[in-house]
Amino acid sequence: MQHARKLVKASLRIMPDTLSSSMFGRLWLASMGLFLALAGIVFTWVLWTAWQRAEETRGWTPLPCRIVSSRLHQERPTPHSNPAYKPEVRYSFSYEGKAMTGTQIKRVDSASQHEDVARKKLDPYPVGTKLICYVNPQKPAQTVLKHDTRAALYSIWFPILFIVGGLGMAWNALLRRE
Repeated sequence: MQHARKLVKASLRIMPDTLSSSMFGRLWLASMGLFLALAGIVFTWVLWTAWQRAEETRGWTPLPCRIVSSRLHQERPTPHSNPAYKPEVRYSFSYEGKAMTGTQIKRVDSASQHEDVARKKLDPYPVGTKLICYVNPQKPAQTVLKHDTRAALYSIWFPILFIVGGLGMAWNALLRRE
């Protein structure tokens, strides 16, 4: 038993100053909390911006249009990459008495490496179909057939948890008394 007490006393002498190690630990926790809060702020901003862009087209002028061409375009971004398939739609409409043409289904049309997925995006747009397109009144050449999703706003609560949790973590680490 005496031997164990000597080992404990010896190990206590070797341990670093508890005040400095405690301060280092608190600063480490505070910096981790601030990092989490910053990451939450960045992702909240990204989701908010996506939602604003989705809402913007809902304020554009709805006009009747007609699909004049609908096809699947195959491309290779680099010579050795797999082929990518992109739906290409062209529609005609009249804006303030002027005949115009649009090509965008959504604001951001991305290619897919799966031909069946890209072909499915063309299904609602056969040639001759009459639809409603949305025209940007400030830039009439900017049009879409379909609004982007509002899902970003429904998901924004998640990164806000990181902001609140990270700031709470930093606050507790810096104000904790020992």
